[in-house]
Amino acid sequence: MKHLKPVLLIVILSSNIFFTGCSPFVDNNEIEEIAPVTFWSINPGAGGKLEISTLGPPLVKEHKRLLSLKVDLLKQGGKDFNLKYYRELKSGQLRMVLINEELAKKGIMPIINTLLTDPDISQRLYLVIVKGNFDEYIKNQVKSQPNLDYFLYRMLRHYEKKKQGEMSIINLHQFKKLLYSPFSDPILPVFKAQQTNFIYHGTAIFKDDYLKGIAHGVDDQIFQLVNNDYYLKFLPIPKYSVVLGNIRSKVHKKMNENDSKLSIRIDVNGRIEEYRGAKDIQNSIELEKFNKEIETYLEKQTLDLFKNLQQLQADPFKIGTLTLGPISKPMSEKEWLKHWKTLKVNVDYNIKIHPLTSVHE
Repeated sequence: MKHLKPVLLIVILSSNIFFTGCSPFVDNNEIEEIAPVTFWSINPGAGGKLEISTLGPPLVKEHKRLLSLKVDLLKQGGKDFNLKYYRELKSGQLRMVLINEELAKKGIMPIINTLLTDPDISQRLYLVIVKGNFDEYIKNQVKSQPNLDYFLYRMLRHYEKKKQGEMSIINLHQFKKLLYSPFSDPILPVFKAQQTNFIYHGTAIFKDDYLKGIAHGVDDQIFQLVNNDYYLKFLPIPKYSVVLGNIRSKVHKKMNENDSKLSIRIDVNGRIEEYRGAKDIQNSIELEKFNKEIETYLEKQTLDLFKNLQQLQADPFKIGTLTLGPISKPMSEKEWLKHWKTLKVNVDYNIKIHPLTSVHE
């Protein structure tokens, strides 16, 4: 029976390898030995390199510091971080990737593909474009706010759930879908980083994976109004000293028969939340005139926004899908972009605004 023992030993070893995965080497995932990564900040470096930063350690009781590296590849950063930190940094808890504006202008396809092919990274992580120096903001604020990384994640999650047109919150899965779907271009939120502030700035407009422009201020409000097609909590219009609130909108987009003209009708129903102008908006005639003025203003602003998108050759509103029919042969994406650039656009608003009233009435 002795000649059976080597065979039995091989079977046991094989079983152990089978149950622990394809490799006999197993990661050490003991809590004391690992440090989950909450975010990566990615900036352009000299000579085509990337500068990658993250905050560590994740434990509240330990002093936090910004860890930074200059690397050629994103995965190289994940490896090299572990050579300068006493715990192994794990990307399984990665919740945010913050990409510098200048880097995004050069194209972010390599970054997106690396994130998508990593099985440890969730496709629900948030993508953010940053104007300014995010690393300096973190260094300046982490002393007084040790849980700053978690605070930023909770903020993005909060506005994603609200879906009230206040921010263009986009995760990796949504970006991928917009990027690879025909007749659509991705968008991302833009935040402006200063030493003491990290505030929402607007919506980044992409053509493929290249950042082409940013809609901010009134343009971003218009973008939210058209893109959400349902609800906008506040719509400030400084030119007319008014803030509209509880905006319910319905957007109707239609292409004519030969696809030479796009007609957009936006029905808006809301109320005046604040007014600091000289008109007597309690007077029905004055209120009607005020409605018309706001309609004219929003029509011009929306038309200007669409003209800018045409110049950028970007189609974040998926207008190209309107050319698809059950019988006609669809345009190629190249044909559509050429057509989109010269397409005539007509915008018409139909606004019903309720006057400012006392909550005690």
